[in-house]
Order: sequence, then C-alpha cells, then structure tokens
Amino acid sequence: MNSRKSWAEPYKIKMVELLKMTTKKDRLSAIKEAGFNTFLLKSEDVYIDLLTDSGTNAMSDIQWGAFMTGDEAYAGSKSFYKFEAAVQKYYGYKYIIPTHQGRGAENILSKILIKKGDIVPGNMYFTTTRLHQELAGGIFKDVIIDEAHDPLNEHPFKGNIDLEKVEVLIKTYGAEKIPYISVATNVNMAGGQPISMQNLRDLRTLTQKHNIRIIHDMTRVAENAYFIQQREEGYSKVPVADIVKEICSYTDGATMSAKKDALVNIGGFLATNEWDVFEEARNLVVVYEGLHTYGGLAGRDMEAIAVGIKESLDDNHQHARVGQVEYLGHKMMEYGVPIVKPIGGHGVFVDAKAFLPHLTQDQYPAQTLAAEIYIDSGVRTMERGVVSAGRKDTGENYYPNLELVRFTIPRRVYTQAHMDVVAESVANVYERRKKIKGLKMIYEPKYLRFFQARFEKL
Repeated sequence: MNSRKSWAEPYKIKMVELLKMTTKKDRLSAIKEAGFNTFLLKSEDVYIDLLTDSGTNAMSDIQWGAFMTGDEAYAGSKSFYKFEAAVQKYYGYKYIIPTHQGRGAENILSKILIKKGDIVPGNMYFTTTRLHQELAGGIFKDVIIDEAHDPLNEHPFKGNIDLEKVEVLIKTYGAEKIPYISVATNVNMAGGQPISMQNLRDLRTLTQKHNIRIIHDMTRVAENAYFIQQREEGYSKVPVADIVKEICSYTDGATMSAKKDALVNIGGFLATNEWDVFEEARNLVVVYEGLHTYGGLAGRDMEAIAVGIKESLDDNHQHARVGQVEYLGHKMMEYGVPIVKPIGGHGVFVDAKAFLPHLTQDQYPAQTLAAEIYIDSGVRTMERGVVSAGRKDTGENYYPNLELVRFTIPRRVYTQAHMDVVAESVANVYERRKKIKGLKMIYEPKYLRFFQARFEKL
C-alpha cells in the first residue's frame, strides 16, 4: 500500500491574470534597458515574478467582498475600527496607528524613540529599518546568532538573538542609550529564518532587568509561528494563531507591513502598549501619512487587512504557504544548486557566492545571478547582498557574509508547475555558471541603492 500523503492548496482558483510570454531576445533587451537591475524591469516583461512577497499576494473572495463595504469617511471611518479591533484581537497590542505600509511605521517610530547616538540592536539589519534608524541618529548593531551568517548551517532558529552580544552592548553603552531592541520574526536578510519562542522569552527577561523595550518587526510573524509549531518543543499541537499571540505578548510594540502576512496589496501599522508613544505617534501620523483613523489607507484597504489578518493565522494556509517554498527549495537542491539552509518561510535564498565563486563581491555576484535567471526564463528575483547592504558613513561598502538571490513567493498566486519552471531555469544557469561575467555599477542613488542602481556587464 502506498503510504505517501500529498497535500494541496486549501483554496481553488476563481480568477486568473494572463501572463505575457517573452523570447530570450526580448528579455536581453529588457534587462539591458533596466540596467541589469530587476527592480527596473517592467512587470509586463516578467513571466514569473518572485521579486517580492510584499503587496503581491492574491486576496480571497471574502477580502474582495470586504473591499466593497469600505467606509471612506475622512475621520472616524467604520473600517478603521474593524481594522483596529482585528489587530487588538489577534496580536494583542493596545494602541494602533495605521500607515500606508511598514516603512511609514518605521519612520514614525524612529522619530519618536531614537536620539542621536543611540544604539539599536537587532537580529540582522533590514534595509528600510536600518535607514530610518540611521536617519534618526541611531546606530544599528547586529546581535543575531553567528549561525545566521553561515548559509550552510542548519540551526532551526537562525533568527535567534545572541543574548551575550546584547549584554556586551548594555555594558559598553549603558541601557539608557538603547531605546529598544529590534526583533524581526522570520529574519528576511538571513534567508527567512525564524526566532524561537524560548529565545524571545529569554530576551524579554533580560530587557526587563534593564528597562529596555522590545519592538517587533512582525511583517512575517505568522510564518515564524508556523516554524515554532513545527520545530519547537511544546508547540506541535498549538494553533498558529495562539503562537502569534504569545510572540506579541513578549514585545512592547510593533511595526507591520500588512503587504506580507496579512495578505493585502497595501497597508501597515504601528502598534504600541505605551500611551505616551501612542500619543506622539498619533500626532506624527497626521504630519506624514494622514489622519490617525486612516493613516494613508482607504477604508477598503483597512477592511481587507482586517480579514487578511484572520486568514493568515489559519494553520492550513500556513502549511500550504510554507510548503510551496519548501517544494521549490528541495527542487533546487535536487539540481545541486547551493541555497541557504534550512529553507526559509517566504522564499528560497540562493547562495550567489557558492554559485559564482569566481566573482568577487565587488563584481556583484547576486545582482549578476538575478539578471542571468531573468534572461534565461523571465523569472524575476531580487539581490540581497552587497548592493542591498549599502555603504557605511565612511563611504565604504558593507560586505555582508551572505550574498544571496531571493526567490520570494507571493501568497496564493503561483502553482506547483510555476515552481518547477523556476527550479529548471536556475538549474540551466547553474550548468553554465563558469562562463558568467560580473557587473559594474554605473549609477548609484543616495539611499537604498538596490532599488534604482544601474549596472553594465564587465
């Protein structure tokens, strides 16, 4: 008897979007015009778009139905109160400020909490988060465990914080110079790696001793909760929704890009349990986003987020969502392609250093590889390496240990067949990897250069 048990997505397709099919000649022309930067490609020239999982999700019929009930009142929208109630119910935070997306929340939070010269520890940087911290006068310090910087290390919770590193910072700078510790669930730049509940619990004990806040970057908290359910002792029978609630309970506030886990195309929020922080945020959101009861969002957006939060916490949804990522990762490994292990929550991260060992980081191997994959098949991915890392105040490049290409899978968008095409394309490029030449940067913007930089072939 066959004991194999297959799984399938817990939904059926109700509407489709037709894709443009391109030739290799078309793609060569498009990538040259885009300066070998996949961010500058036109979406109509992309076959399978794995650039990001941010705002690229498919909404459910219930979300689309909620869209039609949006209250577009400028002040006191009914939709805001539904949105607020959903955040309070499922995440447990007291006070909610809506923003147009996550970086809007990061901007407001940084302006409120960070003073010039402050130290902000975190479990690996994220691009927009670190920039907002730096623009506010803060200095980011990486306190993630060392295993996170090794793509081959199979530690189940590579997003964990090294508590000894935190204690060294407290001793060196003083607790009063640390406004908060930035804790991301499912660490993006490490390859979508989760933090364990025990590590978060231990961090909470440490920070309470020194009266230091924990601010939660909860963009992919439900995916992190799923990994806790699968990997951490004592949680195998605990629903994802309950795990998420517990994660949030160990933190003092959060920034959220609802464009990821909450299954919408736009939106985010700042959450806090502190009245004083809320009062200041409520004032600043009016300056930078919109009134505190819409924060740059339409009523219909807030309605969709309220529904999406609930849908994201469904165990079956997370099983299928993370399962699709794992499927792609295993297919790549079958072809011998070097990827970050364990396979992450929102995407597969290919190790560009190992893929193109003949290229130095100054030749931008991850940027190069992303361009080559697009040329091969029309699959769009994203660089997460030296280009994304940016420059120090001295003008020198940051040279991260991880030089990665991110294959980010939107939620509820692509099929298993799409994943097969992606894996086969990467395998094709891998076969001719020794012939691939690097890039040089010919245009660099001042901030977040990976979005708009341009390159040419060496």
